Amino acid sequence: MGKRDRDDRLSSLPDDILVNILDRLNARDAARTSILSRRWSQLSSKLSQLIINARDFLPEGLSSDNMSGDDLVRVNAAAVEATKSLLTRRNPGEHTIRLLSTAFYLRDDVPISVGHAVGNAMATHKVEKAEFTVLTEKQHLQCTLDDTVNYGAQFVSFFNECLDAFSGLTRLYLENLTFAESDMVSNILVACKQLKYLGFLNCETESWMTLQVEHAQLSELSFVDCCFGEVELKWLPRLSRVKFVIWRVYKDLPLSFGHVPLLEAVTLVNVALSWHKMVKLSTLLSETSVQELHLGFKCEKIWVQPERLTKRQASAFQRLRIVNLDCIPEGYDLTWTMFILEAAPSLEEFYMTVMDHPCEMEMNKRRRRKASYSKRKGVEWESPTPNFVHHHLTKLIIFCFESSMVSHVRRVIKAAVNLKDVYLYDRLTCHNCEHLERLKPNTFPLSKKHRCSMRALLTQGLHSHARIRFLSIDGIHDEHADMILF
Repeated sequence: MGKRDRDDRLSSLPDDILVNILDRLNARDAARTSILSRRWSQLSSKLSQLIINARDFLPEGLSSDNMSGDDLVRVNAAAVEATKSLLTRRNPGEHTIRLLSTAFYLRDDVPISVGHAVGNAMATHKVEKAEFTVLTEKQHLQCTLDDTVNYGAQFVSFFNECLDAFSGLTRLYLENLTFAESDMVSNILVACKQLKYLGFLNCETESWMTLQVEHAQLSELSFVDCCFGEVELKWLPRLSRVKFVIWRVYKDLPLSFGHVPLLEAVTLVNVALSWHKMVKLSTLLSETSVQELHLGFKCEKIWVQPERLTKRQASAFQRLRIVNLDCIPEGYDLTWTMFILEAAPSLEEFYMTVMDHPCEMEMNKRRRRKASYSKRKGVEWESPTPNFVHHHLTKLIIFCFESSMVSHVRRVIKAAVNLKDVYLYDRLTCHNCEHLERLKPNTFPLSKKHRCSMRALLTQGLHSHARIRFLSIDGIHDEHADMILF
C-alpha cells in the first residue's frame, strides 16, 4: 500500500515537472522510463535535452580504458538505438530540443547512422544546440600513425555522408585524426556554419600548411597536441576563448591572432625543449584585448620571454585581470613572473603552481639528452623598476608553496599595495605520482607554530593588510580548483 501511495504521489506531478526531472537523467535512464506506462512513454518524447553518450552504456565495472572491441561494438550500437528511439517517438515540430548531444565511437557505420538520425531531427524539429563528440577506439597515446590515418579516412566518409547534420552543429569535438587533404579543416568550418565550439585532440594534416581560420559564429577553439602547420586565427568576430596545447615539433609557437575583437581567455601549454624559441607575449597578444591568460610549462623549461615593455608593447597587457602560471618547474627563481605583474596594471588575481610531476616528466638522463630537454629550466630577469607599485591586485594564490618562496611572496606583497588575500596551498595531489619518490622534500609549514612564524616572516617590515592563509588541498576553494590545469 505504501509503495502504491508513493507511485501515486509521483504520478500526480504535472508533466512539465516530470519532464524537468527526466531532463536531468542520461539518455539510457530516461529511455528506460518509457516502459513504465503509456504516460511515461509520452513524457520521454517531450524531453528538451537529449544527451546520448556511448560510454554511458558500458556495463558496470567496465571503463572505456579497458573495454574490448566487442564491448565497443555493443555500446556504439546501444547509442545508435537510443538516438533513433528518442528522436523517432517525437512529434515533428511539437517540442523544441534545446540540446541534442551525441558521443560515439568512429567504428563501422555507426557515425553515419547517428548523423542521419540527427540530420532528420534537424529537418523536422527545432534544435537549438547540436553536438557531436567523435571518439576513437584507441586512446591518444596508444595511437600509431596508421591508426590516425585510418580514423581520418573514416571521419571524412562520415562527414561527406552527413553534411546536413554537420551544417546544424553548434559543437564538434574530434580526436586522433590525420587528414590526407590539407583543406579538410577548412571544409569543416565551411560546412558547420552554426558552430560555436570546435576542439581537436591529436589531429593533423599530412602536409603541414598554414591554416587560416575564418568563421562568423565560433566562440571557442581548442587545439591539443595537433600539427596543422601555422594556425592563423584570421577572422573570428565572436571568438572568446582559445586553448593551444603542445607545439613540440615547432620551434616557434605556430599561432597568431587576426581579427578577434571579443577574445577574452587564452590558454597556452607546452613542453619546451632546448631548441624551442621563447614566446614574446606582447607580440602574440598585441592585437587582442585578453583578460584571462593561462600558461602551462609541464615542469620543463620556461618558454615565456620576460620583457621590458615599451608603451606600445604594454597595450597587450592592459586588460589582463587573471593570470595563471601552471606547472612551473621546481627549484628555480620566480622573479621573472614579476614582469607580468608590472606589465598588467589591471591584474586582479595571480595564480601559480610550482610543481614537478615525475609521472609525466622524462626522468632518464640519457633520454633527456637525446630528446634535447633543457638542463636549466629557469629564466633570469631583473626589473627595470624595482620599486614599482601595483594598485589592482587583490588575490595571490600559490599551489605547492615551499619555504623557499618566501622572498618572492614578499616581493609581491610589497608591490601590491591593495592586496587583500594570499592563499598558500600545500602540495597538490597527483594520483599517478603518489607511489613515486618526491624529487624534493616538502617544506610547507604544517604546524600552527610554523605557520605563525612564517606569516610573520612574510610580512616583516611591510605595511600590508593582506590576509595570509596556509591551506591544505583538502580545503581548496572551488574557484581555485578550477584554475588547476593538470
